[in-house]
Amino acid sequence: MSRRCFLIVNPTSGSYSPRRIDAVMARLSGAGFSPQLLITGSADDASRFAARICTEETDPFIIAGGGDGTVNGVVNGLVPGMATLGVLPLGTANVLAKELGIGSVHEAVEKLVRQRERSISAGMLEAAGESRYFLLMAGIGFDGAVVEGVRLGEKRLMGKGAYVLSALRVLADWDRRQFTISIDGRDISCHGAVICNASKYGGNFVLAPGAELFSPEFQVVYIRDGSRTAYLKLLMGMATGKISGSGIAVMGGREIIVGGDKAVQVDGDFHCHGPLRVSLVENFVNIIV
Repeated sequence: MSRRCFLIVNPTSGSYSPRRIDAVMARLSGAGFSPQLLITGSADDASRFAARICTEETDPFIIAGGGDGTVNGVVNGLVPGMATLGVLPLGTANVLAKELGIGSVHEAVEKLVRQRERSISAGMLEAAGESRYFLLMAGIGFDGAVVEGVRLGEKRLMGKGAYVLSALRVLADWDRRQFTISIDGRDISCHGAVICNASKYGGNFVLAPGAELFSPEFQVVYIRDGSRTAYLKLLMGMATGKISGSGIAVMGGREIIVGGDKAVQVDGDFHCHGPLRVSLVENFVNIIV
């Protein structure tokens, strides 16, 4: 009996095309699956589709076709510990796909067909009485402000260049305020932080070399120095794969409490302002590797 699978696809993703999706569906069908295609029409559809599938299926196998934002949407519709997740990288950065060693749509499909899977942890961010899961990272401070400040018109026109323009605006109107972050009970004063569930950031840049999806703890990269120079050092460290400097530190942890009201991005999308709490959810989903 063929295994049912559900392909949730964002048609606004950078490398989406009906022909490509038809080929993916044909390959899955030829490999013995019974695929069903669900096309999103709004930002909320991915999580809504995933939640419905988890309600109707006893062994849900869901494939997220899009970028990291689409994957995050699907993740936030899942029942923890219940589903199997596949990734079809159609976005711009595809950080999760890179974390899993997936370099192309073709490679992704072949992994889907082979059905090798591993259980991974997720982060759960709680703020203002609401919660959101993430697989990659939650960034507080500078990168949260950059993502929050991206203008839709610029993004449509310039793609990744819109983030550069937003970063320049954040740099020009520099916020020097510090906030307190508590990592497993240890309080630290810092200017910015990224709670990493995976090592990569923004593509192939390595932000937290010690972080991995299959580890039962986060790696928290925090910036104690509130100067622009500290962030320049961090960017240079990401480019070389060596995060170091007197104003930059990394600490492992499972429970993180963040004070203040700085902007927060989750898996590359603006989410909220602090304060917030982040905890680790082990065995959240089986992912195709």
